Amino acid sequence: MTASRVLVLNSGSSSVKYQLLDMADRSRLAVGLVERIGEETSRLVHEPLTGPGAAGGKRETLGRIADHEAALAAVAAELSADGMGLDSPELAAVGHRVVHGGTRFTQPTVIDDEVLAEIRNLIPLAPLHNPANVTGIEVARGLRGDIPQVAVFDTAFHSTMPEYVARYAIDAATADKYSIRRYGFHGTSHAYVSRATAALLGRPVEDVNVIVLHLGNGASASAVRGGVCVETSMGLTPLEGLVMGTRSGDLDPAVVFHLARVGGLSVDEIDSLLNKKSGLLGMCGDNDMREVLRRAGEGDEAASTAFAAYVHRLKKYIGAYSAVLGRVDAVAFTAGVGENAHQVREAAVDGLAELGLALDLEANAVRSPEPRLVSAEYARVAVAVVPTDEELEIATQAYALVTQ
Repeated sequence: MTASRVLVLNSGSSSVKYQLLDMADRSRLAVGLVERIGEETSRLVHEPLTGPGAAGGKRETLGRIADHEAALAAVAAELSADGMGLDSPELAAVGHRVVHGGTRFTQPTVIDDEVLAEIRNLIPLAPLHNPANVTGIEVARGLRGDIPQVAVFDTAFHSTMPEYVARYAIDAATADKYSIRRYGFHGTSHAYVSRATAALLGRPVEDVNVIVLHLGNGASASAVRGGVCVETSMGLTPLEGLVMGTRSGDLDPAVVFHLARVGGLSVDEIDSLLNKKSGLLGMCGDNDMREVLRRAGEGDEAASTAFAAYVHRLKKYIGAYSAVLGRVDAVAFTAGVGENAHQVREAAVDGLAELGLALDLEANAVRSPEPRLVSAEYARVAVAVVPTDEELEIATQAYALVTQ
């Protein structure tokens, strides 16, 4: 029996998302989520998608799950109940989402003690994410240390950016000392969507230039030339770039000095303001695009202004990345907002006919889980809606590495 299954783990500070996939046919066997780890109200939702357990649908367990070790033990028990336990000889690898890989990790990497130590060393660059990623790796290694554990890094896809793009225009010695450069994030999504867009067009990925717009609560744009990222909107952290649910995106750096000197805010207060209390939430009090659109439709001025700012930033990046790429074959919308908010797509493309962009408004208004084109037939540049699949991308990269 050839081992072809990959368990994908996305460990957060108080949650674990997971999927078990069979890479023989790229099918999902089970999906689930453990949330509120460490609280009395912990919750595990597990859904087997194949086998005898699938007929029963989702299973929900409520009650305290003390830590990540207990969480993964509970996940293992649920999988075992469906005959897909972690002790299965069919399990080829565990793939871990790791947010920050710095400059060292530019490819999926089998985790050993040295690699794990390096991921720990990168915690200052991703203090909210890498610690939880490390915890998930440590626990999974304890459960199945005999099979490869593979780290797939959010930053890796963007490591191909030219040095003059990745560098900020600050003192070089200071930048090098503190590892200050543009890294970019959402890399697994941008990698998957750029390839899926080429497939949708029926062309080799090497021949396609695409602007990918990953629009969720966090949002980022990338310019991908022939499958290779040449520019992305997020930088040293996920704060830079587009207007997001709670993050400001691009900002005059002097705003930070002004808030400290004039407002008397501490560094931590400014950090919280820009990451957790800005973006759509800061402008109108809602970070859910559905609510913003509803309120704007009812004439709410704050919501209308927030939506206009969101769309204006999108247009700026589409225009800028059109200039960077020189030739654009497609603009692809993905993630929660990009896939589901047809009003965002319509507003972002409106007025960009000179760049070759035009929508088929009827096609754009249709909701579908399938990748699809929503551009007008006469448009020079395709507009695509491509549901992202970061878990499949992680599993694909992990399985390719361990089977080489």
